[in-house]
Amino acid sequence: MRRLLVLLLMFCTLPAWADDHDLLYKVAGWPEQRAHFTAALTAAQQRYRNSLPPAVYQALVNNSSQRFAPQAMDQRAEQHLRQVLQDPMPALQFFQSPLGRKIVTAELTATRPDQLAKNAQGLPVIEASATRQLLIGHLAMALPVREAGAEVSLAIAGVAADSLSQMIPGLLGGGQAQNMLDGQRERLMQQIGNDMNNTLLYVYRDLSDPELEEFDTFAESPEGKTYYQAALAAIRAGLAVGQSTSSLAPVR
Repeated sequence: MRRLLVLLLMFCTLPAWADDHDLLYKVAGWPEQRAHFTAALTAAQQRYRNSLPPAVYQALVNNSSQRFAPQAMDQRAEQHLRQVLQDPMPALQFFQSPLGRKIVTAELTATRPDQLAKNAQGLPVIEASATRQLLIGHLAMALPVREAGAEVSLAIAGVAADSLSQMIPGLLGGGQAQNMLDGQRERLMQQIGNDMNNTLLYVYRDLSDPELEEFDTFAESPEGKTYYQAALAAIRAGLAVGQSTSSLAPVR
C-alpha cells in the first residue's frame, strides 16, 4: 500500500517537474496542431492518388512521410523553441490562464479536420462592429499568421520539388528549387493577408471584445512579440522549410 501511495504521489506531482518549455509546447496546443496538420496532409495525399501517375504519387507520399514524420516534426519544433525562447514563463502563464486556454481551444477547433472540410469552399463572412474590427486589425498585425501560412505552403511545395528532382535528376538542381520557393513567399503572404481579418474574426468569434483586447495586449507586448517570433521560427524548423528531404536527420 505504501508503494502504491508513493507512485500515485509521483504521478500527481510529475507536471511540477516538467520543463517549462515542454509545458508551454503542450499548453499552447502545438502537439494537437501538428496532429491536425498530419491529418490534413493525409487527406491531401488521398486526393492526389487518382490524379497522378503511380510513380509520382508514391514519390510524393514517401517524401512527405519522411519530411513530416510526426515525432520528427515535434522534435525539431520543440528543440528550436527551446533554443530561441529564453524565458518561456510569460507565454506559459498567459496560455495557462482562462483566456489563454480559450484561445488555444478556438485555434484547435478551427484546424480540426472536420472544420477544415466544412470550410473548404471558404469561411462565412463575419459581421463585426467597428470596435471589434479594430481589435482584430491589431491582432492581425501582431500574430505571424501570414508568415506561418506561407511556410506551410512552401514546405508542401518543397516536397513536390524534391519528388520532381528524384524523378528527373538535374531538373531543379543548382538551388533552382529553393529559389523558386523563396520567390513565392511574398505572394503567398499577400494572398493570406487579403482575407486575414475575416479569418481571425471567425476563429476567435467566441471571444468577447474585452477578451480580444486582452489578447491584443499580450500579443503586442514585448513578451508576446518574443513568443510569437520564436513560435514562427519553431514552425519553420518543424516543417524543415529550406531543407531537402534527404538532408533531414533521422528521429532519435
